[in-house]
Amino acid sequence: MIIEYVRLEVRRTLRDTGFAISTVGVPVMMYLLFTNLGTDDDAFRTSAMVGMAAYGALGAALSLGTGVAEDRSTGWLRQLRITPMTPRQVVTGRALTGSVVVLPAIAGVLLAGGLANGVRMAAGQWILVALTLWLGSLPFTLLGIGNGYRLTAQTTGVVNVACNLGLAVVGGLWFPVALFPDWLRTISAYTPTNRFAELGVAVTEGAAPGAAALAVLTVWTVLFGAYAAVSYRRSPGTA
Repeated sequence: MIIEYVRLEVRRTLRDTGFAISTVGVPVMMYLLFTNLGTDDDAFRTSAMVGMAAYGALGAALSLGTGVAEDRSTGWLRQLRITPMTPRQVVTGRALTGSVVVLPAIAGVLLAGGLANGVRMAAGQWILVALTLWLGSLPFTLLGIGNGYRLTAQTTGVVNVACNLGLAVVGGLWFPVALFPDWLRTISAYTPTNRFAELGVAVTEGAAPGAAALAVLTVWTVLFGAYAAVSYRRSPGTA
């Protein structure tokens, strides 16, 4: 039952033209723009590729929460209560949906890096970068789900946009952290987005992800997971 539910939600999400433009088209365009403004630095093009792929995955993961809030407002979640699916299966299905819909965003930017910008890596590195970004997007899926269950549809959209932009900029997904002032660089090191991109960059450099990056991401995953669980329990019509 849960597999069919995930298939349904994935189809609903991927058929949304706005979703495709915002999570795949925009990151690809920003990546190509930022990396072709008078610079010919291969290392920058590679790190920017990872950052923009992470940005696309972040937006796709958060957008899941907007869908949750809209389903609450239309009564779709109440309809699910009459199916054999348990509330836990519904939430799990949403999380699995998030793990699928982030893939086009990641693949789109990686393809742009390899085909348009000439980024070169071993085949295994390309696979590991995609896999690392895919797995690392989990905390943002949980954050989006938490917002969707706690807030109204309109408010969820606004909050998710704020989270998307704030986490992307402060986390260094748009601009190199080295350009930040010291105080902002310190804050950035504790953001999940900064460490999320760091995992992918480490793979492109042939290095293993750092322990600090894994620790910070783990903490944020636990926090966002708890937030999603509490939001679900307090949301009317989901018990």
